[in-house]
Amino acid sequence: MSIPNEALQKAHVSDGSLPVPKLVQEIESRALQAQQQINIVKAQIAAKQRDIRLLQLTSSEVGSLPEGTKIYEGVGKMYVKPPSAASRPCRLTWPDRFIYSRTADVGKRLASEVGELKADIANLEKKLHYLETTHRNSRDHMEQIFRTGGKA
Repeated sequence: MSIPNEALQKAHVSDGSLPVPKLVQEIESRALQAQQQINIVKAQIAAKQRDIRLLQLTSSEVGSLPEGTKIYEGVGKMYVKPPSAASRPCRLTWPDRFIYSRTADVGKRLASEVGELKADIANLEKKLHYLETTHRNSRDHMEQIFRTGGKA
């Protein structure tokens, strides 16, 4: 996303005066966009790291339970159709909102979720590196324009 040196050189007026203001605005716009995206990606990475920590804590708690311990997982709010077709759907009561799971299955699911989150973090770190490079290049190009005073 950074501006190549050739474009910077073409942006100058032939007599060596200041650069075209549109180019400076475009570079500044790219730098601001990159900075905003950097902040978003950093927040996403932090959220995923918190999720990993929570999953690891849950996994250690589940792992410390003896095999055969009943574990119930929430299924959220659910609506079911009652036996009578004429009546409206009704909300499940408290015991019906949970499903039984084995400790080994829960441990496997938690481990797979941790793996997925780590892969997501790796991809976000690549995106962060790209955005930081774009931001740095945009700032370098602006400094070059101002340092040279519009000369190529």
